[in-house]
Amino acid sequence: MSIFTKYEPLARSLAAVTHGGGRNPFSVVIDRPLSSTVGMIEGRETLLFGTNNYLGLSQSEAAIEAAIDTLRTHGVGTTGSRIANGTQSLHRQLEARIATFFRRRHCMVFSTGYQANLGMISALAGKDDYLLLDADSHASIYDGSRLSQAQVIRFRHNDPEDLHKRLRRLDGAPGAKLIVVEGIYSMMGDVVPMAEFAAVKRESGAWLLADEAHSVGVMGEHGRGVAEASGVEADVDFVVGTFSKSLGTVGGYCVSDQDGLDLIRLCSRPYMFTASLPPDVIAATMAALGELERRPELRHRLMDNARRLHAGLNAIGLRTGPQASPIVSVVLDEVDQAVRFWNRLLDLGVYVNLSLPPATPDQHPLLRTSVMATHTAGQIDHAIEIFATVAREMGVGR
Repeated sequence: MSIFTKYEPLARSLAAVTHGGGRNPFSVVIDRPLSSTVGMIEGRETLLFGTNNYLGLSQSEAAIEAAIDTLRTHGVGTTGSRIANGTQSLHRQLEARIATFFRRRHCMVFSTGYQANLGMISALAGKDDYLLLDADSHASIYDGSRLSQAQVIRFRHNDPEDLHKRLRRLDGAPGAKLIVVEGIYSMMGDVVPMAEFAAVKRESGAWLLADEAHSVGVMGEHGRGVAEASGVEADVDFVVGTFSKSLGTVGGYCVSDQDGLDLIRLCSRPYMFTASLPPDVIAATMAALGELERRPELRHRLMDNARRLHAGLNAIGLRTGPQASPIVSVVLDEVDQAVRFWNRLLDLGVYVNLSLPPATPDQHPLLRTSVMATHTAGQIDHAIEIFATVAREMGVGR
């Protein structure tokens, strides 16, 4: 028997998505970016509405120059993990910089955002502990829970009362209870009611970890995410995030006021056994963070753009999530319909993400768009016009 036999159902699903010579939506190549909002795809200039590059900082001149200068002085890599030879002074500087930004005492930096969730959740929760996870949690959260060997209890999405009910059932049970929520959920762009979850946390004596990957740089007076916007930062014990969204680079982090965080460096396997971030990425990240802090207008423009896209897609009769955020997803009924819609959008010069069950809420396929502060009103309106054209062709919407 072939070692790949177990993947035959996956192969059939992929064949169904690409039948008739259609594109593979999971391997689209952006030949090169022309700007943060436009890239060359299949030889055509294409509007980018699927990159998570919320502030457009992947093309920051300050970040690019910082990376180039650091390459010349520090080389291209570290060739080791943080607990071996992979810690340079730049890593410590970045951790101090991130901690200061969040007004926290401690910071750990990981090589990717995925590893930040994997590394923190698996180390914080042990086999005698309980993990209480939102049902719509990101794959990295579920993977971290499996590595932790803790008992996992799922609660209904964005439902603090359901969480409270499940925690009451654990009254008197030994072991720590760690609640994990996200700031903005990556599929539908819905925002967590963080203050309500913080209240449940306080009453139950549990711990709270917030994955603010999609909300840092987006929400809060200073861009620290939903916890800041909700006024409950002191109730969030651990904030996990990534550099690959609003900061436009790569890497992940956890910040906390808990003094035990440094011990996690010695027991988090994704941290211990992964090569550390290269110096140029660190320099670019710190430069991008400086721009995020100095230019609050980017956040305001981003949310204006999000509201414009959300309202425009609803106006042409397409079904989206209930609130405007930098993630605006169009909900469709059938996978084949979504695949054809996605291909036609790309034909006409708009790139979005195609998200399919079982990775989506309620088993509906999604056309997932992400907005940038650097999109112009004209680019957003043009994208809406193209959505409208395809919707008419397919008999969707109005």
